[in-house]
Amino acid sequence: MKVTLDDIKQARELLKKVISHTEMNHSISASKLLGSDIFFKFENTQRTGSFKFRGAYNKISSLTAIEKARGVVASSAGNHAQGVALSATLAGVKSVIVMPENASINKAAATRAYGAQVVLKGEIYDEAYEHAKELEKNEGYTFVHPYQDEKIIAGQGTVGLEIIEKVPDLDTVIVPIGGGGLISGVALAIKSINPKVRIIGVQSDRAPGMACLYNKQQVAVQKRAATIADGIAIKNPSPLIYENFISKYVDEVVTVSDDEIAEAIVFLMERAKTVAEGSGAAAMAAAMQRGLNLGKKCCIVISGGNIDLNVVSKIIDRGQILRGRLCELSVIVDDLPGNLSRLTQVIAAEKANILEVRHDRVSKGLSLRETRIDFVLETTSLEHAEKIRKSLEEIGAKVFETH
Repeated sequence: MKVTLDDIKQARELLKKVISHTEMNHSISASKLLGSDIFFKFENTQRTGSFKFRGAYNKISSLTAIEKARGVVASSAGNHAQGVALSATLAGVKSVIVMPENASINKAAATRAYGAQVVLKGEIYDEAYEHAKELEKNEGYTFVHPYQDEKIIAGQGTVGLEIIEKVPDLDTVIVPIGGGGLISGVALAIKSINPKVRIIGVQSDRAPGMACLYNKQQVAVQKRAATIADGIAIKNPSPLIYENFISKYVDEVVTVSDDEIAEAIVFLMERAKTVAEGSGAAAMAAAMQRGLNLGKKCCIVISGGNIDLNVVSKIIDRGQILRGRLCELSVIVDDLPGNLSRLTQVIAAEKANILEVRHDRVSKGLSLRETRIDFVLETTSLEHAEKIRKSLEEIGAKVFETH
């Protein structure tokens, strides 16, 4: 595989009229948190909600008339699917997208809305990929690979051009890695213009194939990779991508956990006023949690924003609990009239807001004269929650569970 800076520049000319020119803004809050001038590249605001549209459009535009007439097929957990679907529709080309059976409902619905025929197959991306390759062989479609394709990589590389042109003296750029198409294009573009910029790649620790390859560790065989960063959950790393791009242009590869990604999503919502999906927030999670050498100026790529609303709700609740903004207390008291009132008076005196109350008189471990009362409270800090716990204990309540 060979991609040059000229290939990326040609892709940019092609894409000028169809892509959204996403912002790259300096973040005061992230800069204070991380001790570096932090710039966010908001590819979560790109058409279809991620950077994937760039590469897909560049690829489909390069097809011959005969190939376009036959149609295209792709496999994807969601973002590549939407990029291919919209690109094909704009080009008047039939598209068939194979997605894993557990793909995000909203991503599958969006892919259909962009004009593609969606086929659900397999538990993980790799099984969807195998089925898409069968369709390519049997139906004569052109397969649009999500990352192992020169046109795809050149299209994704336009993100790198925009980054380095906006802030030429960057020290570091942090990019998520799934298959590696985005970081390959971004790293090639940036290193070709300013070789001194450090490129750091980030993977989910539940799908760390490329990180293992890069760090000379054994790549474990995985059946499934359950993670909120489904967009970068690739089971088997591509040796071609590694050898031709990542080993040459990337300076460091790290992994992050789902909890760390969730914390980054909450930070981006609360402080950067932007919605990122799991894979889209992975780079921010690494910057927050891995003690990376960011230099004086660092760009963090927010690669996508297609997150399921149910996941958003869970992540917000988790984030609020970790920050002490929500508190769950389980209290055991004698099952007597007036005890609930006494508890709520203590909570009110501590100026916490009661969001939920649940009674439990039958759980194992409770005596016949005891009741367990579960509270969900709105608090101001972890210290506030601890103060409430102590106040409840002072009136004789047993507080046996605190989150």
